[in-house]
Amino acid sequence: MDSTSAQFITLLQEQGLQLKSRQLEQFELYYQELVSWNEKMNLTGITERSQVYMKHFYDSLSLAFYLNMDEVKSLADIGSGAGFPGIPLKICFPHLKLTIVDSLSKRISFLQHVCDTLGLTGVQLIHGRAEDVARQFIHRDAYDVVTARAVARLSLLNEFCLPFTRKDGIFAAMKGNDPAEELTEAKRSLKELRAELKQVESFSLPVEESARHIVMIRKTGATPAKYPRKAGMPAKSPLI
Repeated sequence: MDSTSAQFITLLQEQGLQLKSRQLEQFELYYQELVSWNEKMNLTGITERSQVYMKHFYDSLSLAFYLNMDEVKSLADIGSGAGFPGIPLKICFPHLKLTIVDSLSKRISFLQHVCDTLGLTGVQLIHGRAEDVARQFIHRDAYDVVTARAVARLSLLNEFCLPFTRKDGIFAAMKGNDPAEELTEAKRSLKELRAELKQVESFSLPVEESARHIVMIRKTGATPAKYPRKAGMPAKSPLI
């Protein structure tokens, strides 16, 4: 076993996560496909193996340090890009019913290829805009946990993601820098979308010590009928 894999296993063990050899194989396959497809389309600026394992895989799994994923049945990952955090969480917790929503069909094609190559089942990949998909009955107020990683400011993310979150479910916004300013700005969107701030978890990525924050938001009631607004509207006039 090489040093990157060994370090990855050790760091996850320190957080109480044990990987089986099959799961390690899946992470390695994922890495290889990511780098291979990245030559044809822009999936990530990070391609060095140890960096992908730390800044994409470990970072994605950090959600499981603060939420008991064994109790989570359904997870929606909004604006997933190259599959983060949804695919690493699915590898680690195969029982999860994972739904990924992304607006670029090329990325959905990549993710379909990854799921096929890794043998992942119970994954639904949806090409569409979050505002449109969240209007569909099957996805509305439906998921135990909804995630978005470094996608947009919180006032906008709330309108993209909270409509997918079931009552008493959690929306986890995975951020880099301290989100204090974004949280102040997001107060109106939380109120409008029937949600409240539960807590903010802060940690540093091992090795390179870059700051990470996970904003945990609890859904308190069903999404009001007027939200989310039409595609493009939230970005033009966020709820601030």
